[in-house]
Amino acid sequence: MEFCVYMKKQFDFLVIGSGIAGLFYALKVSKFGKVAIIAKEDISNTTTVKAQGGIASVMHTPDSYDKHIEDTINAGAGLNDREVVEIVVKEGPTRVFDLINIGTHFDKDENGSYELGKEGGHSENRVLHFKDKTGQEIQRALINEVIRDPNIFIFENHFAIEIITQHHLGQTVKKSTPDITCYGAYIFDTKSKKVFTFLAKTTMIATGGCGNAYQNTTNPPGITGDGIAMVYRAKGVVENMEFVQFHPTALYNPNERPSFLITEALRGEGAILKNHKNEDFCIKYDARGSLAPRDIVARAIDTEMKLSGEDHVFLDARHIDKEKLITNFPTIYAKCMEIGINISKDLIPVTPAAHYLCGGIKTDIYARTSIINLFATGEAACTGLHGANRLASNSLLEAVVFAHRAAEVAGDAKWYPSEIINKIPDWNDEGTINNEELVLISYSRKEVQQIMSNYVGIVRSDLRLQRAMDRLNVIFQETEELYKVSKVRVDICELRNIINIGYLIIKQAKERRQSIGLHYNSDLS
Repeated sequence: MEFCVYMKKQFDFLVIGSGIAGLFYALKVSKFGKVAIIAKEDISNTTTVKAQGGIASVMHTPDSYDKHIEDTINAGAGLNDREVVEIVVKEGPTRVFDLINIGTHFDKDENGSYELGKEGGHSENRVLHFKDKTGQEIQRALINEVIRDPNIFIFENHFAIEIITQHHLGQTVKKSTPDITCYGAYIFDTKSKKVFTFLAKTTMIATGGCGNAYQNTTNPPGITGDGIAMVYRAKGVVENMEFVQFHPTALYNPNERPSFLITEALRGEGAILKNHKNEDFCIKYDARGSLAPRDIVARAIDTEMKLSGEDHVFLDARHIDKEKLITNFPTIYAKCMEIGINISKDLIPVTPAAHYLCGGIKTDIYARTSIINLFATGEAACTGLHGANRLASNSLLEAVVFAHRAAEVAGDAKWYPSEIINKIPDWNDEGTINNEELVLISYSRKEVQQIMSNYVGIVRSDLRLQRAMDRLNVIFQETEELYKVSKVRVDICELRNIINIGYLIIKQAKERRQSIGLHYNSDLS
């Protein structure tokens, strides 16, 4: 039963994030107790909704688990955890049917079989999809289930500031502390401007990635690495942050942010990347051409852009049947028409954009983090599935597999002793002020994004990484000083978070002394 004592709210399960990972987990654990879902904005405003291509799963022959496993490991440059890959691939089909059973629709052919697409790095057709808006369809089905569940309570327009650990009880907490425990989180209600203390037996971080640490991203504006930054500040283990995946084909439209994604499924249908000389250039870099894994294709585009001095390349879908384009890719077709591009007749200008983080909060095979009673799943987590580069359409699969696995163990969690709960303080903002220097926050955010894009992008170097670190340190000091004297604001908190994310990406990129997968250092090649 939910209750409120002053500014405290108590639930059995706290879920921070409302995409596929958070909602799927909430549905799984609601049979064990009361669940609070924290949605930063509207519950439907998530990165999941932006997922166009689909969800990869072995459905029938000639595909096999072994083929999907090997494709995943090949794409990840062998840095994957093989046990995790096998778990996700083998348990994936059952989780896909969980989605189907709650009302998710996937496209079928004229015989009633699921129509499976093929994307870069896949040896077989195995991507289930719903037109070019698969994520939107999955989100719709999950929301419908969640709002009908009497054990689930949704808090929209609530922002997680920090997770609560022994640190907030006055104890010194270091990375070496063996029993760091999560008791819940401080949550800011952006409407009432109040900070509430949410206490829970277990907390799930499902906040997505960190695309907005970069200038050009396909992620919604609110995707600022919040969960990862909170866990880092709480001394949890975060790893593989250097592996930032840039989607090769975002629509080149400088006046629009976030960037509109042109799904890889379009290349799966036969669309070809071309340079300004109308050359099929990808074939020079990999025999698989435009359907090579994303790290290879993104670097190929980056190289061609530098050689030509142009800001984009092109995707050519003109040879694909027009009716197929309209039927299978209605969102892309309509979007391009809005800006005067008829994809059945015109080349589509595209450029890489920050899209997906393969690293994140380190978890075990049940989504448990290094902090007791704290779980992570979805893009915020580093499960070991992706290695150095994510195979297309594996992300949605990973989210549901690990959300289910987390629910299998989270239901056994016990409440903390009342003496601990009673000692947890409410948020203290004594001595702070409503800061009016908003321009400083927006300038610093843009500066961080420019630093990350210019120095820590698709191609890096030792000099660029050091320059990025030096500049980021200055912004970090300025922002911390501002944060300490200001009342809670989402924009200041987001700025702190992308600075933390930038630091982790740079630090772990500097430590990775090998060009592999998504981490390409020109000094190590």
